[in-house]
Amino acid sequence: MSTDTLVILVVAIVAGAVAAVTGFGIGSLLTPVLALSVDTRVAVAAVSIPHVVGTAMRFWLLQGRVDRRVLWSFGLTSAAGGLAGAALYSIASNRWLNLVFGTLLLFVAVSELTGLSHRLRFRGWVAWLAGSLSGLLGGLVGNQGGIRSAALLGFDLPKDTFVGTATAIALFVDGARVPVYLITQRADIEQMSGWIGVAVAGVVIGTLAGSRVLKRVPEIWFRRVLAVILMLLGVAMLWRTT
Repeated sequence: MSTDTLVILVVAIVAGAVAAVTGFGIGSLLTPVLALSVDTRVAVAAVSIPHVVGTAMRFWLLQGRVDRRVLWSFGLTSAAGGLAGAALYSIASNRWLNLVFGTLLLFVAVSELTGLSHRLRFRGWVAWLAGSLSGLLGGLVGNQGGIRSAALLGFDLPKDTFVGTATAIALFVDGARVPVYLITQRADIEQMSGWIGVAVAGVVIGTLAGSRVLKRVPEIWFRRVLAVILMLLGVAMLWRTT
């Protein structure tokens, strides 16, 4: 096994475990690793395969703990936004997208840690808008999980329902964007089939391990841990703009 393949396997395992606990992390962690060897846009398309496999598996393990109200108001518009973002990502400026994405994540993380987010609740058209924007950014930069989870914090869901709802929405978004990637980046994805297979295996292993950890995380710490991860992701996105 080459060094690159080993790194991808290890990162995929970690990403699967993180996603099982927080509801996101596969795209956020795997995409930058693949982008070290291939074009970022190709990395986004390639990572969508292990992402959809890990997401489907996580949803099955959670046994359908989903807030249906949030799913239909936030999830459908998120999927539509993801489709639009996937269609536009080939002409988007990664630098400005990363800047906006990173700033939003930092704002949400700080709001959660300071208690400001507890006074913010998404209702009606605001929920639809939050869903469409999170999906759009996800389709554009391949890291929809972070901004989606940041937006979902405004719904004040219990941890199991939070992860389950985020996972169900992720399936909506993947269902919209993956076919676009397969059509527009088919040749590139086929060339990376070996790495993609390794990433899928790692994500499956990590998801199984992480699902056990989620049950042991106290409710009071779940949102704090999530906020810290969002902050680190935001800093990383801003760092990439320098």
